[in-house]
Amino acid sequence: MVSQAARRAQVLVLGGGPAGATTAALCAQNGLDTILLEREKGPRFHIGESLMPDTYWTLKRLGVLDQLKASRHTVKYSVQFVTDTGKESQPFYFFENNPHECAQTWQVVRSEFDSMLVENAAKHGATVLQGARALDVITCPDNPRKVTGARVHQQGFGEFDIHADVVVDATGQSSLISNKFNLKVADPMLRNASVWTYYKGASREGGLDEGATLVLALQKKKGWFWYIPLADDIVSVGVVGPIDYLMKGRGDAETIFQEELERCPGAKRRVMPGQRVTGFYTTKDFSYKSSQLAGDGWVLVGDAFGFLDPVYSSGVFLALKSGEFAADSIRAAFDSGDFSGQRLGSWGPQFLQGMDRMKRLVHAFYEGFNFGAFVRKHPEMKRHLIDLLIGDLFKDSVDEIIEPLDAMRAEYRAMQAMEMAKEAEMAKTM
Repeated sequence: MVSQAARRAQVLVLGGGPAGATTAALCAQNGLDTILLEREKGPRFHIGESLMPDTYWTLKRLGVLDQLKASRHTVKYSVQFVTDTGKESQPFYFFENNPHECAQTWQVVRSEFDSMLVENAAKHGATVLQGARALDVITCPDNPRKVTGARVHQQGFGEFDIHADVVVDATGQSSLISNKFNLKVADPMLRNASVWTYYKGASREGGLDEGATLVLALQKKKGWFWYIPLADDIVSVGVVGPIDYLMKGRGDAETIFQEELERCPGAKRRVMPGQRVTGFYTTKDFSYKSSQLAGDGWVLVGDAFGFLDPVYSSGVFLALKSGEFAADSIRAAFDSGDFSGQRLGSWGPQFLQGMDRMKRLVHAFYEGFNFGAFVRKHPEMKRHLIDLLIGDLFKDSVDEIIEPLDAMRAEYRAMQAMEMAKEAEMAKTM
């Protein structure tokens, strides 16, 4: 059984993904008695393999950069877009804005990456309980919105309670606290689903482009494919599209994937030399955020707070950054003795502003926005566009892109409305 001493902590982190492991490591680094719950024993599979370059700064603070540099993870220097007609953009090389080593990043095997972060949290002094998951949070009898701990089940030890001054929900899309307090709000403009699998021996570029993330549009812009080169000559390949289009009345996951591959010549050409080495995976309705980021005695980080969209690979970056911001606010809470939601969530406005900047770019993509045309029309905006693609979201200067970006988005929406009107008129005459 877990010792009595382990049933009380200053900080209790529920979940050992990138957000939770980051929060736990930095809290422990700050001298706080921290317990981290990881529901699995050993490495676990997870999607979301592509990192944004600005993860560099959090990873440096965590002290894991040397491990990543020495790892087998594929180095990533750029992202490239392919239109629905197969026209390829020039790669957006991250070092065009900054020649520093932070302009490169990695395509990671998540089981190995996540395990590294959990081990790093333990190295910094966090107590890691493997095979342990939170069943529910414990609330204060006279304040049901104040969290004081969690009911935990650990393999081999049964159920027990852990109390803490601060509980960090890093339970991913399970969103334990958000669901308990009914905080989760779906994004009505991003009701998407995805189907993905893995190939060995599929086509890879050479040189700087070997590790590039490719974003390939489907014909008639119904969705898009990701193409992410990983270690061991493996490539992660997935299709994303509206739930109603992709999932309803379409058959099994393999049928959906193969039908959409036929609608994406760029992706089909690249996977043809390879052999599929796994089954198919699916997820849906993944774009959401919580209406509240923190409350008395609790904080949400990573996917437990929200998930934007996979198109620009912002998931792990936002998870790491939220964990870093949360850890700093938790330290300030202990310094002041104030564990209110206002104190614990003081990082919220800055984080949400950065998230909204990325969200604007995500919406533009799904509206059919052409990034090559935008750069040709506004070459002075390329640096801001690259800033957004690398994850440099938390500086006001990138807002210079908003006015020209929104103007071109409006043009695309007007063109789409005209095309829909023409199609409706043609339908009437048939």
